[in-house]
Amino acid sequence: MTFSYIDVIGSIGTLLIVLTYLLLQINKIQSHSFLYSFLNLLGALLLAYSLLYNWNFASFMIEVFWIIISLIGLVKYFMRTHKAQQPSQTS
Repeated sequence: MTFSYIDVIGSIGTLLIVLTYLLLQINKIQSHSFLYSFLNLLGALLLAYSLLYNWNFASFMIEVFWIIISLIGLVKYFMRTHKAQQPSQTS
């Protein structure tokens, strides 16, 4: 069995996603934090990249959804932080 650099990239993606889930379960990160969504996005991107070379449609589809959901989480995070930085208007 050969282990190419593509396999290393996919394995790192897998480790990132599993590590992120572990950190969430042991209360080291929050599900609405930047780090949670960013690590999930990075892991999914690495896995999707590796799947371009070792094609598996079902796995690729789940990574596409993982990427979309992670991007939604990042957008929500930035919207929350932007809103929190806005000065409140009092009348």
